[in-house]
Amino acid sequence: MSNIVTGEAVVLELRPASFGVRAVSSIIDCGTNFLLLVLAIAFFAETLQLNFDAAAAQALSLTLFVFFLVIVPVGVETLTRGKSLGRLIMGLRIVRDDGGAIRFRHALIRGLVGVFELYLLLGSVAFLAALFNDRSKRVGDLLAGTYSMRERVGVIHQQLPHTPPQLVPWVKLADMGRLPESLARRVSQFITQAPKMIPASRQHLAVDLATETAQYVSPAPPPGTAPEMFLIAVMAERRERDFARLTRQYESSQQRSQRLHSLPFRD
Repeated sequence: MSNIVTGEAVVLELRPASFGVRAVSSIIDCGTNFLLLVLAIAFFAETLQLNFDAAAAQALSLTLFVFFLVIVPVGVETLTRGKSLGRLIMGLRIVRDDGGAIRFRHALIRGLVGVFELYLLLGSVAFLAALFNDRSKRVGDLLAGTYSMRERVGVIHQQLPHTPPQLVPWVKLADMGRLPESLARRVSQFITQAPKMIPASRQHLAVDLATETAQYVSPAPPPGTAPEMFLIAVMAERRERDFARLTRQYESSQQRSQRLHSLPFRD
């Protein structure tokens, strides 16, 4: 993963494309461009044979080569800010090293260098450059200051924990409005990562967090409550209360808006 710090001191986590995914994307793009070139040459073949001499035919063939292998890829990357057919299929995008969208200059450098490293050298140079680069950059990316970023990242749907049934009567009466946000984040992270932790470390951290959280919750949980169950109950009830509060605020704002719009307008 690549961390980028913006001008506002915000850390962005961007995922560079792996070597294999980028290779498949490049094969799709190169195959598509080459296929369009072959189809165009085949379309003009009869015209070249009947109406043009050898020099004119070579000039037209070179023009088609430049158009489909340079102008089309550069134009597509510029207009789509780093996308192409292969990247669209694989969920990738070309971005600058600082995470920003590429411009015509970046696309032009990549397109011109790509003719040599992808087509004339059959991708051998691009393969070696990407293989030994942590961001799988080819030579064109090294010169243009760009790399391929993964846009589609799998989302892991997490099931939110619910209050243990035996703690429902207690947690409904507990006061936990003063729970600091920093502590709440740590507890939430612990509940999410707890199943992956070593049992001894899990128990030790649960006790520490429960001891710290108990200072902000009153009254204390029933005797014999496991620290982890106590944390789950507190966070689940806190989530329910926050949702209910925000729902009330939204409904109140909607009612005020309706009253304002229903008032008669006077001069």
